[in-house]
Amino acid sequence: MKRYQQLGLFLLFLTLVHSKAKAQALPDQRVLAIDELADYLSPDIQELLQANGEITEKSLAAYFRERFSERFFYDYKGFDGRMETYNTLYGNKSAHKARAMDHFNKYPATTKWVLPFDYQNGGPVNAYALRHLARQHKMVDIALTYFNEGRDPKYIKYFVNQIKSMNKALGSGDYEKIEDGNGIYEAFRSGYRISNWLWIHNMFLSEPAYTDSDQLQTVATLLQHGQHLYERNEGFVPGNHQTKGMSGLAVLSILFRDFRGADKWYDRAMLRLSEHLDKEINPDGFQFERSVHYHMSDISNYFYVYQLAQINKITVAEAWKQKLKSLFSTLVKIAYPDKSAPVLQDDTEIPWAEKNDISGAMTLGYILFKDPEFGYFATDKVDKGMYWFLSNPQVEQLKDIRKKRPSYGSLALADTHYYIMRQGWEPNDKMMVVSAGLDADKPDHQHGDMLGIQAIAYGQAVLPNYQVRYSLEDFELFKNSMVKNVALVDDELQGKEWTSNKGGSGFGKFKELPHPKVIAWENNDKFDFFVGSHDGFEAEDVAYTRQVIYSKDGFWIVKDKFQSKDTHEYKQVWQGHYTTELAPKILRASFPDATGCDILQLNEVDTVMTSGARGKNWTVVSKVKDGDFNFLTIIFPYKGYSNRIDETKQQVLLNDWLVNEGKWQLEGSGSNVIHKGGEAFLFGIREVKSDQFALRATPETDLFVSLQGNKLEVRLLGDSKATLTFNKGKKNKKNETTVELVPGGQCFFDLD
Repeated sequence: MKRYQQLGLFLLFLTLVHSKAKAQALPDQRVLAIDELADYLSPDIQELLQANGEITEKSLAAYFRERFSERFFYDYKGFDGRMETYNTLYGNKSAHKARAMDHFNKYPATTKWVLPFDYQNGGPVNAYALRHLARQHKMVDIALTYFNEGRDPKYIKYFVNQIKSMNKALGSGDYEKIEDGNGIYEAFRSGYRISNWLWIHNMFLSEPAYTDSDQLQTVATLLQHGQHLYERNEGFVPGNHQTKGMSGLAVLSILFRDFRGADKWYDRAMLRLSEHLDKEINPDGFQFERSVHYHMSDISNYFYVYQLAQINKITVAEAWKQKLKSLFSTLVKIAYPDKSAPVLQDDTEIPWAEKNDISGAMTLGYILFKDPEFGYFATDKVDKGMYWFLSNPQVEQLKDIRKKRPSYGSLALADTHYYIMRQGWEPNDKMMVVSAGLDADKPDHQHGDMLGIQAIAYGQAVLPNYQVRYSLEDFELFKNSMVKNVALVDDELQGKEWTSNKGGSGFGKFKELPHPKVIAWENNDKFDFFVGSHDGFEAEDVAYTRQVIYSKDGFWIVKDKFQSKDTHEYKQVWQGHYTTELAPKILRASFPDATGCDILQLNEVDTVMTSGARGKNWTVVSKVKDGDFNFLTIIFPYKGYSNRIDETKQQVLLNDWLVNEGKWQLEGSGSNVIHKGGEAFLFGIREVKSDQFALRATPETDLFVSLQGNKLEVRLLGDSKATLTFNKGKKNKKNETTVELVPGGQCFFDLD
């Protein structure tokens, strides 16, 4: 009897061990065998599948095909129609084939996943290429080429075998680790790969060549990816890399909620994503890395989750929804009048482009929120990749888009520190962006453009900035100040101590960048005014501020103020194809439609030098000076030759504004006036006098004055507070009025 009791206890022990094994979490360091998958299903799903007998490979694959039909972004059973529409809308067959063959010919299906190794068609694979291999983005092109090239099964087998090769590398440890800088399972690359593999998996589900075994291998691989992301993201990590990974984890948790632990995946992914929305989408709606490219990338990350949650009737918090909507609203706020957007920081989609195409992102915004202001920028198609993550009704919705011209005027994104000076929304209207921010936590994608500006007029980027590409040898050049519209001192650039990333893929950042201070921002119906400073020249004992004024009559005034006790070469750098035959006083750019832009110096400068790279040009205006110096510069766009600044005349006319001529009596060091009627921008002013009044400033400063009837309006345009002393008529102590103003401040004086 005792013997039987011992046997019973032993069997009970085995049962408990087996139950514990079955209840344990999904593995993160190996991929489940297909016959193990059923053991990790939640009990209710196991019971459901066992109702018809033993859970087989065939029944499990059929079950997940049906779940994907219900849960994925669109139903794969209607794929052929989707593909036909896709080819009609985008016409990318040849482009997909070229990209597919590039990947297919470079890497065998059973490729390596750790450096060093060579392409199969010759030459070493570098870190940049390995990272893109890990993303598997060209595998999508291979999948699309399968359908466009007569459904040759070799493409499906290639996809299946490349997944197997990664799984084999995982088992043997022969893959790039995260700590080495190019980790195959790093959050960003895993998240990117998850998105691409799900996209491909859904396309192949109706294909006989994609067998039940192939399908379940993909499922098992994705489960390992999910558990790996879950285990390694217990806490918040700043930046878009974790965001991409958590977007992938959230999507997996919804699609594979049949497995035990997927609810924990969802909770962790949504918690992390909520933290990123809260901490990395600034209150003004811009993504904290200050780049349009990364802003739109975050839109994609959150879109996948929000879209799939809606399809699966999962409630997402209202705060989540509003934050997502703000990402689209912000793109409207910064958009150029021609519906593109400026290039800001690490924008990398089209190297050397001078604008960003935001139509695809805004089309997504319209689909989600039906906002006609988003519709103003939308087209009848989203970006080609996003098409495969829309439902059929959403695709149909794009045939009838409601559009409303935006109402935003000049504005400040006060948290991200972009300042928008806008004329309006007609295609030829003018707009300028001032960049005056630096993220304290992760300035990796910041360029050397502190207090830099860029502008558009008549549809032309008259002061451009340029998109970049990490893998190019001159990435550091295009990230730094020589290709920005900034001021410099001597031979110093703003970005210092360049360092490449750990993995050596080409991406790099500056360890030191200037710290900005926004002194004032003001916009009204007559002009916009920005003034800021940065500490980038303190090592040379130079204090620096930049003032930017937009006259609503169509031109900008830029004042760069340098203060020093020593001799320095002070510089302005201007981007664009400006010629120098009228230099140093005037630089001129002319565009194919006969529009143009003049850059006019009001203070005397010494030299003008032009340079360039990659087909882009810049001009450096210099002044060697002992002590202080101010550049005072007019940016004057025009349409048609006769509307330029006429270099044949001594009198400078800016539309109806006169420069340094007329009734205004000025005192000051190098004072200048730009005026029209009773309005004037005054620079370097100690005193301004007329028959009706005298106005003194302490210390010397810059002013806007407007004399209308018996009222004198005064606004302070300087970079520090000043005391203004006003006298009616001739100077008389009894008639004096004293006012202290801060930059941007306003006061009125009565002339009666």
